[in-house]
Amino acid sequence: MFKFHQVKHIFEILDKMRCLRKRSTVSFLGVLVIFLLFMNLYIEDSYVLEGDKQLIRETSTHQLNSERYVHTFKDLSNFSGAINVTYRYLASTPLQRKRFLTIGLSSVKRKKGNYLLETIKSIFEQSSYEELKEISVVVHLADFNSSWREVMVQDITQKFAHHIIAGRLIVIHAPEEYYPILDGLKRNYNDPEDRVRFRSKQNVDYAFLLNFCANTSDYYVMLEDDVRCSKNFLTAIKKVITSLEGTYWVTLEFSKLGYIGKLYHSHDLPRLAHFLLMFYQEMPCDWLLTHFRGLLAQKNVIRFKPSLFQHMGYYSSYKGTENKLKDDDFEEDSFDIPDNPPASLYTNMNVFENYDASKAYSSVDEYFWGKPPSTGDTFVIVFENPIVIKKIKVNTGTEDRQNDILHHGALDVGENVILLKQSRQCDTYIRLGEFKNGNFEMSDVNKKIPFDIKCIRIYITKTQKEWLIIRSISIWTS
Repeated sequence: MFKFHQVKHIFEILDKMRCLRKRSTVSFLGVLVIFLLFMNLYIEDSYVLEGDKQLIRETSTHQLNSERYVHTFKDLSNFSGAINVTYRYLASTPLQRKRFLTIGLSSVKRKKGNYLLETIKSIFEQSSYEELKEISVVVHLADFNSSWREVMVQDITQKFAHHIIAGRLIVIHAPEEYYPILDGLKRNYNDPEDRVRFRSKQNVDYAFLLNFCANTSDYYVMLEDDVRCSKNFLTAIKKVITSLEGTYWVTLEFSKLGYIGKLYHSHDLPRLAHFLLMFYQEMPCDWLLTHFRGLLAQKNVIRFKPSLFQHMGYYSSYKGTENKLKDDDFEEDSFDIPDNPPASLYTNMNVFENYDASKAYSSVDEYFWGKPPSTGDTFVIVFENPIVIKKIKVNTGTEDRQNDILHHGALDVGENVILLKQSRQCDTYIRLGEFKNGNFEMSDVNKKIPFDIKCIRIYITKTQKEWLIIRSISIWTS
């Protein structure tokens, strides 16, 4: 097993390499692979082939092709073993079974304000009884001040005793003796020494939290200790995960702020924990998370709207400075997330670059963009299976391109699919209604249409000179 004292040894090697880095032209990724080589030499895993080790040695001395590097990182850095830390359980009962989602929080003493209790309260209050059965909350009290920890544990146990007894809330602490050096670190980005110490320790705090949570659930979401949750956020997350079934992803983002609302597969947590430890002094945690996502070959951000988590703290945990950041995409009641059943999308409009039809149907923050449509042009959704629809909502245009809306169009539904040369659609349609100001919305569709719906068609009724953005197509099923 990979021992923590070996990580400390690697940190000492990194310190010795500082002067080399200043004179070197090796990229950040190149340096990363050199470090991975040292990691590989300390891992007792017989499954690593000698040929793969040679690949690491070759690539560590050259500027890296990103695709080749990603392959190397995924294959050789699959650190499935836990970091050797003996945690102190401050408040807990044995976890009786693996849950669907673990919510991780790390908290330290603040100079001003304390939002941890409100954050825990929001998690539980915004979850239904059925949702509470599928979540666990792990709080890492990461401050080295034992008096503060004792006060916080007392407050938590008094306010949330029934959740602790039910195994839904666990409070832990990783002792200071397991932390690497936190003084005299590199001052990247000209940060002052106390700032470097703060963010470096924070990276280790999160690494130990991730390490603890690796086997508690199927998925893990990272929060800060000053966050408010939307109602039924778990149900919303489950809908998104279901909609992405069969799609490769590393990180799903349910907030655009910092490292709030970042969702991971639990099987990736050991790798992420090791990654944060390896580069704990290099940069802030949210920057490292971005690098981690890219290294595991998720090129683009996958972020969902509305945001499910909102920053509510007024004072930062660093020096008590003001922090008024807010996520303007947050909605308190996000339960009404569409179902969007599996479907194929077709259009005969002239698509601009890679803004293809499928992007209008995704819950990710992206859209379809086409050149000016003509009368008779169509945008068709063909469902894998016939569905009963309760509600349909289509929005066109964006805030910065408010004129790229559908000025003249209608929405139709059909029942019987026919095959064409390059697409599929229904042979006949029933018109549900017209677009107004670029939008269409209708409830109780199942009460208006006597059949299960196989196709939805957006039909252009008049040529327009403006381009067309279909920002979102949302379907709620019965």
